[in-house]
Amino acid sequence: MLLRGYGTAGPWGWLTLLLVACVTWASEITFELPDNAKQCFYEEIVQGTKCTLEFQVITGGHYDVDCQLEGPDGSVLYKEMKRQYDSFTFTASRNGTYKFCFSNEFSTFTHKTVYFDFQVGEDPLLFPGENRATALTQMESACVSIHEALKSVIDYQTHFRLREAQGRSRAEDLNTRVAYWSIGEAIILLVVSIGQVFLLKSFFSDKRTTTTRVAS
Repeated sequence: MLLRGYGTAGPWGWLTLLLVACVTWASEITFELPDNAKQCFYEEIVQGTKCTLEFQVITGGHYDVDCQLEGPDGSVLYKEMKRQYDSFTFTASRNGTYKFCFSNEFSTFTHKTVYFDFQVGEDPLLFPGENRATALTQMESACVSIHEALKSVIDYQTHFRLREAQGRSRAEDLNTRVAYWSIGEAIILLVVSIGQVFLLKSFFSDKRTTTTRVAS
């Protein structure tokens, strides 16, 4: 599968393009989407081909992003705003270049990490003659079953890795907030303690001044 990326992400956009160029053989890509940026990918698809687009925001902000899929004629096939994850399946109605974009333009200071899996067409046959009219042998049936089970295992592993990465990001963000809150409390406690010391000193200082005046 050939994916081509284009965006308005500045230096991050070039990094993403380099990443795409290095993994054009794969359908799964994880990339950085900076704040106030948009990243698009393009795919040449033949009419009648079944395709599936699945994406998930791993880190950043409220874990949401805008996604839009357009056909060769510019028609919008799919559009969702501020989604954390979603999956969309469609069949190409014509030959041409299909474009799907991820946008973080609504965020002014938070960048995101986005994962997407774009599958085009069906998997190749496991072995020649799989679609023949005669029944499969016991060995062939076992191979097909194992192959399907392994595909499911790969999908589950991918989703678990994404959840683990998202959970780790949330934990690190929470840890950072707790650390900042603890530092703030320590500073406030120190300021209050120093203030109390000076306040008590001022009380005793006023008492000594009054006693001296009375004695004189």
